[in-house]
Amino acid sequence: MSELINLSGLTKRFGPITAVDNISFSVNRGEVLGFLGPNGAGKTTTMRMLTGFLPPSAGSASVAGHDVVNDTLEAQKKIGYLPEGTPLYGDMTPAAFLEFVADVRNLKAPERQQRIDDVVAKVEIEDVFYRPIETLSKGYRRRVGLAQAILHDPEVLILDEPTDGLDPNQKHQVRSLIRNMAKDKAIVISTHILEEVEAICTRTVIIAQGKIVFDGTPGDLLAQAPTHNAVCIRVPRARAGQVKTAIESVPDVARVEHKEDSDGRTTLVVFPSRGRAIIVDVSQRLTERALAVDEIGVLQGRLDDVFRRLTLEP
Repeated sequence: MSELINLSGLTKRFGPITAVDNISFSVNRGEVLGFLGPNGAGKTTTMRMLTGFLPPSAGSASVAGHDVVNDTLEAQKKIGYLPEGTPLYGDMTPAAFLEFVADVRNLKAPERQQRIDDVVAKVEIEDVFYRPIETLSKGYRRRVGLAQAILHDPEVLILDEPTDGLDPNQKHQVRSLIRNMAKDKAIVISTHILEEVEAICTRTVIIAQGKIVFDGTPGDLLAQAPTHNAVCIRVPRARAGQVKTAIESVPDVARVEHKEDSDGRTTLVVFPSRGRAIIVDVSQRLTERALAVDEIGVLQGRLDDVFRRLTLEP
């Protein structure tokens, strides 16, 4: 089965408040979906409905062909879930907790011990395996939570802020783990960290006020940045006007903005029409006019600019 997750018209109301408003999308095997939105957008509510912990007010959700309302247990067997806040039993050790989860998931020997050994190595919790969870750092508790989510090798992973509380090295390790698991799973990652989208996601869905405002690849998202494919040029101030005039007539140049720098130079930002790549044409024009510049480069744009526009604009 290629499609492992399907949401159709999913809606959740709390009295007069509509937290999730008619959301529809699917996730195929091999996809890592970044599920983004500002606080209060409905991300966690959506994930709780998808995992069967919260009934929808309308619409439907299915996991590996199992409806999460009408066939909850079968759907949940296919899911590994890392919830927000990593709820764990603090008086247990990771060793005892994973044995408990193995019981819940009905894992039998010899697979049981193999799976425990495998996930402990993957999330690197060997050093704290026999320490009470309540004594562990936030980062280690997060990794214990991830270990329980992948213990039964599920086809679907629902991860709410999987790298929350991890240091840069730990984030790199967890992201590598997610990428390695992705080829035969459908993975949904809810996150506030935009760099996570570029690092591991193959697709992005953004919601605001309970509604989808974007669904596409990270590249599609970045292409909406105001400075995507813009050309940045630094030039001595005395030559800035001449350079600006020369490149304003280049095809697909929409406009040129300039800023006076404190070192006697001027920064020119050349914006393309419809986000097109213009660096070659701009460079060629400068060469034709024999206009030397100090620096020239292409701007990729910023995801946070796009995120703000999509989630704040009416």
